[in-house]
Amino acid sequence: EMSRWGAALAASVSAAARAAACDKVPIRSAQDDLPYHSRRSPVYATKGMVASSQPLASQVGLSVLKQGGNAVDAAIATAAALAVTEPCSTGIGGDCFLLFYDARSQSVKALNGSGRAPVAMTLEKARAVSVNDAAGCREFPLEHAMTVTVPGAVAGWVDAVNHWGSGALSLAQLMEPAAELAEDGFAVAPVTAHLWKRGERVLRNSGNCSEMLSPTTGEAPKAGEVFQRPGLARALRMVGREGRAGFYEGPVAEAIVAEVQQHGGLLSMEDLASHSSTFPTPLWTDFAGVRLHEVPPNGQGITALLGLNLLAEMIATGAFNPSVRSHNTADYLHAVIEAMRLAFADSRYYVSDSEHPVATPAAVYEKLLRPAYARERVRECFRRESANLSLEHGFPERSSCTVSFQVVDRWGNAVSMVNSNYCGFGTGYTPKGYGFTLQNRGHNFSLEPGHPNVVAPGKRPYHTIIPAMLTCSSSGQLLASYSNMGGFMQPQGHVQLLLNMTKAGMDPQAAIDAPRFCIQDGTSKGKVCLEDGIDPSVVAELQRRGHSASLEKGHARGVFGRAQIIVRNPDTGVLVGGSDGRGDGCAAGW
Repeated sequence: EMSRWGAALAASVSAAARAAACDKVPIRSAQDDLPYHSRRSPVYATKGMVASSQPLASQVGLSVLKQGGNAVDAAIATAAALAVTEPCSTGIGGDCFLLFYDARSQSVKALNGSGRAPVAMTLEKARAVSVNDAAGCREFPLEHAMTVTVPGAVAGWVDAVNHWGSGALSLAQLMEPAAELAEDGFAVAPVTAHLWKRGERVLRNSGNCSEMLSPTTGEAPKAGEVFQRPGLARALRMVGREGRAGFYEGPVAEAIVAEVQQHGGLLSMEDLASHSSTFPTPLWTDFAGVRLHEVPPNGQGITALLGLNLLAEMIATGAFNPSVRSHNTADYLHAVIEAMRLAFADSRYYVSDSEHPVATPAAVYEKLLRPAYARERVRECFRRESANLSLEHGFPERSSCTVSFQVVDRWGNAVSMVNSNYCGFGTGYTPKGYGFTLQNRGHNFSLEPGHPNVVAPGKRPYHTIIPAMLTCSSSGQLLASYSNMGGFMQPQGHVQLLLNMTKAGMDPQAAIDAPRFCIQDGTSKGKVCLEDGIDPSVVAELQRRGHSASLEKGHARGVFGRAQIIVRNPDTGVLVGGSDGRGDGCAAGW
């Protein structure tokens, strides 16, 4: 029986009832009583919806849906439009990950669009240019050309359309709206202008930086300034006409290789031509009657799954009691922060390219997700009254800037997708004539011999970008497509948003607006950022428990990332969207 979904699902049903039937899962499609002042209202629609960090990109995706395209078609058109309008976060020089909910089979499928290290890369070459990190370990300089891995985004776009697109629109038709935005110019949005200005120094790493700066001032464009990217328009149209070959072979590929090698990188034409996306089986875990799906490593999505398993164990033992009343109290935040610290302690060690011979075997991830392992970790490491500042990874054998966006179509298909340059403009290196920057994703490799994530030829690095999908644990029906961009914030955001919707009774927009916490890199000893809006007495209590907690305001709130959510009522098909006010975007439906 699905009728009880209705306009608002009761958040007070028992845990047993929540686990028993999808119609009792407390993901609200409306907020009956606002416990705080939300910045925005949720968006409702019946035929399709797009939620992204740029209104122009949301409109592009919605236009594709109106033309008969499905969620995948609209997602790829949206991704291309975001590559134009938010270059300080994403672009064709970066990577992508995608989850696709197939309404016909009621199954979730994954695409890994991350690139690999050059075949010429070795640990010895990497360490020759390395520097010491804060812990004294060797790492790549953040913007070195050796951090440029093969840009996987374009291949991911093409492969997604070929595998799951509707066929109603050609690839050229999907690329054209973004190409027109790039050619004709677009008005720069305010948060984007701020991030563009912040990345101006990085852009000057390249001799071609004028392609990414205002032609009148030679600086980052200001909010409201119309900015044209004719080179990028050419590149997008080549992809539209020629598919993968338009990017990984020919003049665009030659410009990429020339720019990287000019600055000491190793990327070659062969590296680009041999690149391919992969289609792994998603990982998942059940929590409160919903099933959270994540792309498996080399992405960090398993961190969110580990965190939920730990929280489920804390609930079972009475150590964590999430509810509307307890939301963002000191006890609540302490438990979730500690769960995420434990999750990161494992993922930051084990997550690596499981398809590469020098990496964590895929079987280890299955062991990490076993309930018995969560019980062991909670028993050994969780302290209810104090922060554990000396966490190490466990042994399961014994037991960023980014854009994210969501699309749901009239048939109930959904796409959760993340596209990224990694840090802002990445390296800032700009292939001459094409007006986009190259990512620095290789910075996430370990340069320590024997580490599962150690750099190696043709290997994919630890990846921060992760989409998420929620289905009903019992029926497999789609409940929500969502994500929370922002480097290591992403799995923390997945967990906090899910708790907001399932335990605190919030609708998608309220769940996004609620103040968040962020453990900066997932492993920092006791350091946690708390968002303005969390009660100062809670901050003080967390500090008393040993957390190095700071309250973040203004633009510093960017550390909490930007989320997008679309919830689907499986009874009526009504879509409810939320988009993050910490960014420029919106949810748009029809």
